[in-house]
Amino acid sequence: MSVKIRLARHGAKKRPYYRIVVADSRMPRDGRLIEEVGRYNPLTEPKTIEVDLEKVDEWIAKGAQPTDSVSHLIAIARGEKAEPEKKVKPSKKAQAKAAAAAEAAAEAAAEKAEA
Repeated sequence: MSVKIRLARHGAKKRPYYRIVVADSRMPRDGRLIEEVGRYNPLTEPKTIEVDLEKVDEWIAKGAQPTDSVSHLIAIARGEKAEPEKKVKPSKKAQAKAAAAAEAAAEAAAEKAEA
């Protein structure tokens, strides 16, 4: 029997909430599980990651394989990796406003240099 440590999705439509579970790899994503070892909520600011590392280590010692996403969450919970920050790209209006402000500042600096 192949055992995986993976995410099970819960929550409403477009409002995901995940449980980190130990389950047989043949079971469906949200199907029967062996044990719940943590929770992950990507919608809170900052993201909520609760993992029982002792239980995870026990299951890994027994041969359970964590998925890539769960491995990343475990590394963040242990403090091995920092949580990546999301890059915020300003809107086109904000970019135009910033460019106009920079241009006005350059003109003001040029006028001061001439005087």
